[in-house]
Amino acid sequence: MSETNAKAEVQVEAEVEVEMNTGMARSHGGGAESAAHGAGDAHHTHGPARDADWDVVVVGAGAAGLNAALVLARARRRVAVIDGGAPRNAPADRMHGFLSRDGMPPAALLEVGRTELAAYGAELITGRATEITPDLGVRLAGGPELRARHVLVATGLRDELPDLPGLRERWGRDLLHCPYCHGYEVRDRPLGVLGSHPGSVHQALLLRQWSDDVVLFPHQLDPSDEERERLAARGVRIAEGTVKRLVVDDDRLSGVELAEGHVVPRAAVFVFPRMVPHDTLLTALGCARNEDGWVRTDPSGRTSVPGVWAAGNVADPRAQVVTAAGMGAAAAFALNLDLVEEDVERAVAEHRATVGAHR
Repeated sequence: MSETNAKAEVQVEAEVEVEMNTGMARSHGGGAESAAHGAGDAHHTHGPARDADWDVVVVGAGAAGLNAALVLARARRRVAVIDGGAPRNAPADRMHGFLSRDGMPPAALLEVGRTELAAYGAELITGRATEITPDLGVRLAGGPELRARHVLVATGLRDELPDLPGLRERWGRDLLHCPYCHGYEVRDRPLGVLGSHPGSVHQALLLRQWSDDVVLFPHQLDPSDEERERLAARGVRIAEGTVKRLVVDDDRLSGVELAEGHVVPRAAVFVFPRMVPHDTLLTALGCARNEDGWVRTDPSGRTSVPGVWAAGNVADPRAQVVTAAGMGAAAAFALNLDLVEEDVERAVAEHRATVGAHR
C-alpha cells in the first residue's frame, strides 16, 4: 500500500516519558503492568551480555519493526522499539493483500502488534531516534540514549508527489499508487495514470487488468513509439497535454483537467511517486549503498556496518505490509543467531578462564 508525506522528511517531535528511577522510557500504551507481563521471559538472556541495556533496539514501529521485535521477544531477547508515530500508510483506510488481515485499517494492525509485544515484555518507546553512534547507542530527541548490542532500522520511506493542485489532499483516497493494494476497490471504473515517472507506462499497462477504461496522462513524459504501441494494444488511451489539476466534486475525484481546459472524467488516478527512504540513521553511520542508491543489505537485512540491520521500505521500496513483516521476521532470525554466536564465544572464553584458574 502507498501513502505519503509529500514534503520534506517527516520530523516527528514526540514526547518521551522518562522514569527517573530507571532512566528508561515507559512502554507506550502499556504502563508498568503490561511491561511486567512476560518480562521474565523477554529479559532472560542465555550467557552474559555486553555492557548494553538491550540486546536489540528496533527503530521504527511499522510492520517490519514490530514483527522483528515480536520474534526477538519470543526468543527471550531484551528488545526496545522506538515508535516515531508516522507510518507511511497512515492516509489509507484499509490495507489489502495480507492474508487474514485483508481490509483491516493500518492503524488497527499496528495497535494489535503493540499489544502482542507488551505481552512478551518488549518495551515500546514513543520518540524519534536522531542518531546511532558507532558503539550502537541509539539517541532520542529530548530523551535518553539506549545502549544496544545490535540495532535494526525499520524507518520506512516517504512518497514525494508531483507538485500539482489537489494531489496531496486526495492521496490514499482516490489518488493511489499500488494496483495490488487498491486496484480491486476501483475495479471497472474510469481510471487514470499520471505520467510522473518512467514506471508510469508500466503502471497503466498493469491497471488494465482491473478496468477496461484506463487513460494515461503523459504530462511531462514522452512515451516512446514502442510504449505507445504497447499501450494501444492493451487498450490504454493517451490524453496528450500537461495536467493542470485534479477536479474534485463533493469531496470525490471526478476528473483530470488539462492545461488547455479540457477535463477527462476519472473516478481514480494512480501515480508513481518518488520514493525516498528514511535512511539518514544508516547513511550517517556509514552503511554502504547499492547501485540504485539504497542502503545495501544481504537477504537477512544485514548492512555493511557490523551489528546493524535494516528491514522494510527503508531498504526495499517494493515491500508491501505483508512483505515488510516477513523482512522483519527474517532480520530477527539473523539478529538472534548473531547474538547467540556472541553469547557462545563469551561463554567459551569464560569457561576456559575458569578451567585455567583451577589448574
